[in-house]
This record gives sequence, C-alpha cells and structure tokens, in this order.
Amino acid sequence: MIAALQGALRRLFMLVEALFNRAFGDRLNPFYHLGSITFFLFWIVAGSGLYLYAFFDTSVSGAYSSVQALTENQWYFGGILRSVHRYASDAMVVLMLLHMLRYFAFDRMHGFRTFSWLTGVGLIWLVYISGINGYMLPWDKLAQYVVVSSFEWMDWLPGFGGALIRNFIDPSSVNDRLFSLLAFIHIGVPLLLLLLMWVHVQRVPKASTNPPKAIRVGLMAMLLAMALLVPVHSHGGAADLASEVVTVALDWFFLPVYPLLKAWSLAAVWALVVIGTALLVLVPWLARGKRKPGAQSIYQLTAHPGPEHVNAREGETLLEAGLRAGLTLPFECRNGGCGVCVCTILNGRIDQGAFQPNTLTEQMRAEGKALMCCAVALEDVEFEVPIESLRAAAASVIRYSGRVERMERLSDTVMRVMLSLPGGQRISFVAGQYINIILDDGERRAFSFANPPHENEFIELHVRLIPGGRFTTHVFERMQVGDTLDFEGPLGRFTLHAGTRPMLMVAGATGFAPIKSILEDAFHRGVQRPMQLYWGVSNVDDLYMLDLAEGWAREHPNFRIVPVLSDPDAAEVWHGRTGLVHQVMLEDHADLRGYEAYVCGSVKMVESAVPDFLARGLAEEACYSDAFNPARPGEATDSGRASD
Repeated sequence: MIAALQGALRRLFMLVEALFNRAFGDRLNPFYHLGSITFFLFWIVAGSGLYLYAFFDTSVSGAYSSVQALTENQWYFGGILRSVHRYASDAMVVLMLLHMLRYFAFDRMHGFRTFSWLTGVGLIWLVYISGINGYMLPWDKLAQYVVVSSFEWMDWLPGFGGALIRNFIDPSSVNDRLFSLLAFIHIGVPLLLLLLMWVHVQRVPKASTNPPKAIRVGLMAMLLAMALLVPVHSHGGAADLASEVVTVALDWFFLPVYPLLKAWSLAAVWALVVIGTALLVLVPWLARGKRKPGAQSIYQLTAHPGPEHVNAREGETLLEAGLRAGLTLPFECRNGGCGVCVCTILNGRIDQGAFQPNTLTEQMRAEGKALMCCAVALEDVEFEVPIESLRAAAASVIRYSGRVERMERLSDTVMRVMLSLPGGQRISFVAGQYINIILDDGERRAFSFANPPHENEFIELHVRLIPGGRFTTHVFERMQVGDTLDFEGPLGRFTLHAGTRPMLMVAGATGFAPIKSILEDAFHRGVQRPMQLYWGVSNVDDLYMLDLAEGWAREHPNFRIVPVLSDPDAAEVWHGRTGLVHQVMLEDHADLRGYEAYVCGSVKMVESAVPDFLARGLAEEACYSDAFNPARPGEATDSGRASD
C-alpha cells in the first residue's frame, strides 16, 4: 500500500515538475530547490522578526498597541515587514511539508538519508512551536484564542493539572513576565531551529542552502506584492480575557488542529499529533522494501577520467557518493531534470531512478547513459563523465623531484628503485598508473607504480635493463642512492575496473609492476572476484618476484598465479608451463565470455593477445591493456609507455 502511494505521488510530482520546467526552465524549477528556498525563507523570517522585535513592547498593556503602531504608523516599512514576516513563515511551512512529501514519494528516506528524515521531523515540530508562539505575541483576539486553547491543551498532560490555564482565568493573572517568557521562546526556538537545520544537511554532500538568484529575487517580489495587496492586520482588536473569543480568522498553515480542540476531546487531539509524529518517524522503516538476496550495503564506484575509486553507501546516488568523496562532478538540479550530470555507465548494474523522460531519452539509455543524480548502484559500477571535471583530471599533471632511497637488483636485468619525496610528501595515485621520468634534455621515460596506493611512503619502480637504453643503462651502471630524479604524474588509465566478472591478468616481464600494484590494492580493499595472473617471461631468472605472487595465492583463495616461460634454457629445471603467455591462458580458458582481461607488457605481446582474446568471446569493453614501448636511443617518448 505504501509503495502504491509512493508511486502515485511520484508520478504526480514528475508531471508537475515537467510543467514547471516548461514554465521556468529546469535550472529555476522551484521543486528542485525546495530545501534551499526553505533556508532562504528562514533568513527572511529572522531578519524581519528582528526588526519587528525592536519595536515590540513586551508588556501586557503595551504589546497590542506597539504592534498596531508598527503596522499603521510605519505602514511603509514596519507594516510591510510584518506582512512579509507572516507570509514567509507560512511559505516556510508549506515548502517544508512539500519537501518531506517529495522525499517520501521518491523513497529517499533509507540508509544515510534516515538521519536527514528524522531531523526533518524535528524541524517541523520546532517550526510549528515557533509559529504558534508567534501568534501569541500581538495580544489581539487571535492571540487570546491561541493562548487559551494552547494552554488548555497542554494542561491535559500529566503534571500540569490545570496549572497553566489558571493564569488566564482572570485578566489580572496575566502579567509582564508572561510576555517576556513568550518573547524569549520566540527567539530561543528559532535559534534551535537554525542549529537543527545545519545538522539536517550535514549528511547531504554539498547541500545547497541558497537558491539561485532569480528564485531569490522572484520570491522577494512575490512576498512584497502580497504584503502590499493583502497586508496583515491584528484580529478583532485587543485581547480581553473577560470575554470569550467566538469567531476568529485562523491561519490554516500553522493552526490546522485548533478547531479540533473544540470538536474533539483533548486526549483525541494529543493522540492524533503523537501518532502522526510517530508515523513520520517510522516511515523509513515502514516503507522499506525487502532487500534483494546478496545485496550489499556498500559498492565500489570507479569514476573516469581519473580514475577515482569511491564507495557508495546503500541507496546513495553516483553523484552523492562522488561529491562526498571530494570529486568535482558536474550537477545542477540534482533531481533528474536538467541533464547536466549525464554520464556513461561502463560496467555494472544501476537503478536509473526517477527522471524526466526528455532529459534521459530511451536512446540515451540504450547507449549506456545515466544521470548521476538519480542512478543508484546495484553492484560495483564504473562510469565516465564526458568532461574533464573529476578531481584527478581537473588538476594539472604535477612535477616532482624525488630522491633515490634504495636500489635492489631483483634479477640480472631488473632493478627495484625506491623514490621518496622531500619533507615526507606523498603522491596520490590509483593502482596501475605510472609516472614519467624526465631526463636532462626533457625526454621522458614511463614507469608504472609497483606499490599499492595505501603504501605510498616510497614510490616503487621496476626498471628493466634494455640494451642500449639511455635511462636504464644509467640506472644499472651509474645511479646511486641519494641521486635526484625529476618526474611527473600520476598518469594512465590502466586501472582496476568495477564489476563482478572474474579477472584474467596477463603480464609480460616487468608488466608485472602495475599488476602487482593493482593486485595488492585489490587485496587491501577486500575484492573477492576470482583473479588469475599469467606471468610470461623468457627464463626463470626473470620471474623476479615469483615468491611474492605465490604467497598471495596461499593467502587469498580467489587468486591464482601461473608462471610461463617462453624460452627456457636447456639447463634449467622447469616443470611449469611454456610458450607464449597469452596462448597458455587461452589453453585454460577457451571461452572468454563473462571474463575481464588485463594485459600489460610489450607492444608485440599486447598486439598479439588482444585480438586473440576478442576472437574467443571477450567483450571489447572488458579488455584493458597497457603496452610498454621501448624507446630507441635519442627518441623522445612523450606519449605511450616506455620501458628503457
């Protein structure tokens, strides 16, 4: 039943919002700014209230006359502000209730949003308390009615026993201290309201508390027009406790239950309010559907360009997860109406959510498009933003100067070089990325990070000796601990992609370096997908970290290592696999449909492997490769990968 009600309300909201989009445009649609407009109205109420309070006489004899003088003698300013104060307060109530109703309709009450929902219930109570209290201050007939009715209602509660209403049996019982108390409440409650409003938005990433300028101007113009056309006046003259208020013009926004105090018993009205509040508090649980089997509370998102890895909480949209993690993502309305946050889903399943059909067409959805503000991950998801706006992409490539801290010869042809940055500085990168070593003449040589991102005290590089290689020869023959290397980075997009498919990894020689970074990062983050590494080298000595990889296989049941020798020496005792590494992998996996492949090594190896993998059913979007391109002497390699 609740789901059906939500569906009907959602369709109604989408229809009305579409009409408002045509009238105002998607960026000025007030339905997309309900929360921020409420904040703006609060400041209007607070500002106008401070001016009114400056002229208010907090005494029984002076309250009514001071309000009348402000309204009539200062009609050009004080009177207008009184009307603006009243209408802005009414509008604040309407928008808060509409805001809450919209969140209910779109089922945005679960997970991390439950906190915002519950604080929203508290905000409604504080707004009503403050508003009802405000109607007591002018001390006119309406104020008399509100005061007497309110105190009679509260007197029903255990502990009061009629003590409150006795203050209004006789006019002499009402004194100046009572009005001072009422004025204090009217200042104190809004301060609590402001504090809770601030708390309310803390769980919402980059929550807007200020609507667009055009909406602010239009709202102020509307309030001023209403103040001039329908000014607010006191009701029926000054309060007189010697006579009963028979008829009064109620404010149906703040005082809707007051007629029930005469028609129902006081207990019934309390029951209505308490049960209504309890239902609002319990709505996130009452409306919660059954979780799907195998559903998780946290999924990993991979955002490109970058890439950036962030976690999405249950029910959190791609946009909310990215903003919470500090990504600079494009967005405007946050409600599926403007299309600014469109992205392309590369891997993983999502719930598209509710959006305007003309913003995300059927053709766009068929092309893998989604709106980040509406899409919710149903598993690990990888998506791409069409503009270079992510944090990693927005920042320009940074140049560093690193110190050689350690050098370790892992084999006859592989040197492990550990670099540090001055002052304990650390570089942030994504597993699988690389840096460009900058030579004296500006030429660049690219080397992958071999360490995982969470172990970034040093930068670990695996440098393979290339005969005649300018830089690698320098590393093996002349470089010493303490030397300085200039480099830039991080660069590259050969990184672990989100998804659930089993992963097959093919590394040639020092192509093991980025694979090592990716695997250690995956182990650290608890990735449970099956992962199998085929490491191809010429001879046994080139398996320079086989013990480490075999240790991973013992520690992680979802990982397996298959070393492959392409040219074993006759004198070597080798009982393992031989041949071209990618062909060995195909011997074990004849059908690659449903797999994800990562290929890293020489250009020749990559160019041979990738077509063969695709021919065996591997989806093109599930094949990721990084080719090492050895530089020739004297040749710059500003683009591509270099291994010398």
